[in-house]
Amino acid sequence: MVDYDFKQEADTDYSYGCPPSERTLEEHINKGIINVDKPSGPTSHEVDNWVKDIMHVDKTGHGGTLDPKVTGVLPVAMNTATKSLQFLLFSPKEYVCLMRLHKPISEERIIEILDEFTGKIYQIPPVKSAVKRELRVRNIYEIKLLEIRDNQDVLFRIKCESGTYIRKYCHDIGEALGCGAHMAELRRTMAGSFKEDETLTTLQDVTDAYHFYKEDGDEKYLREIIQPMEHTTKYVKKVYVKDSAVDAICHGASLASTGIVKLNNQIHENNMVAVMTLKDELLAMGKSLYSADDIVDMDTKIVVNIQKVFILPNTYPKMWK
Repeated sequence: MVDYDFKQEADTDYSYGCPPSERTLEEHINKGIINVDKPSGPTSHEVDNWVKDIMHVDKTGHGGTLDPKVTGVLPVAMNTATKSLQFLLFSPKEYVCLMRLHKPISEERIIEILDEFTGKIYQIPPVKSAVKRELRVRNIYEIKLLEIRDNQDVLFRIKCESGTYIRKYCHDIGEALGCGAHMAELRRTMAGSFKEDETLTTLQDVTDAYHFYKEDGDEKYLREIIQPMEHTTKYVKKVYVKDSAVDAICHGASLASTGIVKLNNQIHENNMVAVMTLKDELLAMGKSLYSADDIVDMDTKIVVNIQKVFILPNTYPKMWK
């Protein structure tokens, strides 16, 4: 449960702005994300291009690249929502992996090594990766062993920090066991708040939902498969602001302490935060310049450096000079 520190009392005026659940379908699409069940074969980029074509939107982007043969959760954002995918870099991922050991190893030793590869681990990204190949630390939050066959095929569920390479994880386990190992199959079951058992949809489902809307005027299915971009902020610390601060931020201002109503009490200096309106709209992404305790005690000072804005100027009335 998230605890908030309250800085001041404030109400919101519902004659402007809009709670995410009450957006028009056009805005729901523009600020929406589809939790696509990526099939084996195409690249992640190909999948988000197909969504772009199906939905007839100007821009799409995906949250976390999956190798062509890997299946599962691939959040695909549309138009304005593409900017919110950066929040998923601060959110955990979960996979089900089949690892093939290159020779039989006792079940006891397999369990032992999986336990050793939990918590903080060191990884060098593989040669074929989009990031610089340098040693880095990643957190493995949880490993659940599901099945071992013939002391060689190891099926497990892994919950880990974003940016963890499961193929490299399997290779490193094989090195530690002295037998060698490789990733035989992989399926992503969670990317932040996007999960396999919640709103996961196929490309055919997307096509059908768009058809029902265009041919019959039925919005129901599109509304069901599209999640608001605010869904990406589940694992991100939040700051809620007064209505009077919204338009200033939309015009390029940083967030001053006087504009804050409440904030997550676990915010520390240099944390990435989601700046929210009192209607639960995602207003902006920014970096906190102080801790929550310091911000609560401040009178007039810039406390969040705004980096991305999601609401158009003049959506809220101008209340600044």
